[in-house]
Amino acid sequence: MEFKALGATKKARSVKRGLPEAGVWKKFQSPVLVKEYGMITSLEFSPVKPHDLLVTASMRLQLYNGRTSQLKRSISRFTGTAHSGSFRSDGKLIVAGDDTNLVQVFDSSSRAILRTFKGHTDPVHITRFLPNKVHVMSGSDDKTVRIWDIPSQAAVNQFEEHTDYVRSGCAFSDNPNLVATGSYDHTVKLWDLRANICTTTIEIDDPVEDILVFPGGSIIAVAGGPNVHLYDTLMGGKHLTTMGNHEKTVTSLCMDNTGGRLLAGSLDHHVKIYDVQSFKMMYNMSYPAPVLSVALSPDNTKLAVGMASGVFSLRKRQVSAKEQAEVQVTKSQPTYGTRAYFQRGSAYKGAGDEDLRIEHKRRKGLADYDQFLRKFEHSKALDAVLSNNRNGMTVVSLLQELLHRGALTSALAGRDELSLDAIVRFIIKFVDQPRYTAVLVKVTETLLDIYDDLLLQSGRIADLLIRLRTKVRVELRLQQEIAMLMGSMDMLMAVCEISHARSTATATVAEEEAEVAQAK
Repeated sequence: MEFKALGATKKARSVKRGLPEAGVWKKFQSPVLVKEYGMITSLEFSPVKPHDLLVTASMRLQLYNGRTSQLKRSISRFTGTAHSGSFRSDGKLIVAGDDTNLVQVFDSSSRAILRTFKGHTDPVHITRFLPNKVHVMSGSDDKTVRIWDIPSQAAVNQFEEHTDYVRSGCAFSDNPNLVATGSYDHTVKLWDLRANICTTTIEIDDPVEDILVFPGGSIIAVAGGPNVHLYDTLMGGKHLTTMGNHEKTVTSLCMDNTGGRLLAGSLDHHVKIYDVQSFKMMYNMSYPAPVLSVALSPDNTKLAVGMASGVFSLRKRQVSAKEQAEVQVTKSQPTYGTRAYFQRGSAYKGAGDEDLRIEHKRRKGLADYDQFLRKFEHSKALDAVLSNNRNGMTVVSLLQELLHRGALTSALAGRDELSLDAIVRFIIKFVDQPRYTAVLVKVTETLLDIYDDLLLQSGRIADLLIRLRTKVRVELRLQQEIAMLMGSMDMLMAVCEISHARSTATATVAEEEAEVAQAK
């Protein structure tokens, strides 16, 4: 595995400026606006090249060419409004639901109806192919979720635990036996198709408009109200964070091909891009009408946004020569597991001499602590990062890396008074900063476990520990006072609300008495 430098300082600066992120999304220029027959309720790009765009609007599915953006073919075999047109993973089949309670599977090239699934008693708003390619998931306003078998044209699973309309759903790409659905009953449910049961229920404060499973299946994004919530599915649906940058309901979610950026479209006319690592909004795009659907092509070169006005916008990004060259180099390398991969021979030099020179130059530019980390000399890496007045972010980043490697104990063990002095002083300086507190508390606990009473035998270290204890006590006292102040403010606000309610009621009674007197 290739070694990656910490890069804490550079990363912090780039996030602060925001220039690299803005530069990427600003390249999506020259939007093509296309007027359809009704509201654009669903957009999806074909997973295979040239990544044709499937548009669901009114009683039609419109397929646009991925290269020319021209209408390629139209599927209009619906007697009611169509919903949730979606491709199979090979791009050969399309599935969609409609207001006549049907789920239909089409051939994407001939537009022929291959299968029609009947069983729902209300409009079907969500349809998806499962990763095994032979099953289809559907969610309906009849509050049920069904799994259909394409060869037998029968329902193999049926779930009825939702208590309101089912309007969103997705499959886990890494687990063909797990699907997730969202409902207007304010819940997201994870279903195990083998046991035919609900394994996890996630409750939110608003109706669920859309859900998206991250690559790997460990995190799920939920759009409810003006917020985007993230939950950890491995921890039983534990809430991770909420991104609330929108002013109106978030209607659609999608992700780029790296899994590092989450796009959210909203009725407030905006599409916002979030970093899934820092949970911060990185860029914002404005549109002339409420956004109902968002889609990004698998190669990250086309962005489609559907609006309530019946217009969808298609923007394209020009790929740089450098990026094209990187793609070509990647394609030229033998794929692991192929015949060519095992016949490379001893003369094979991988990426070539030029790339080797670049790699050597990159390694030469590593910081001293990164060089020690690369050699697994963890104690020396910690000494190096604590010297030369490194900033707090760099030191804490290295401590986090040591925790991740399970090497913190070995890096702290076997130290003398001088080297312990630098570590304890750093803890005292930054322990009260919220973003560093969790890591530094673990470092302090490890130090106490290793050295125990030995720390008190040194007068210098003992004085530092007393300073640390004093600072922690001051911080705890401050937190207690803040909690008490918040409680007092809550009580004050409650009294104000009661007083306001009473004054409003008195005014209303007075108005009613005046009206009665006037009537008499």
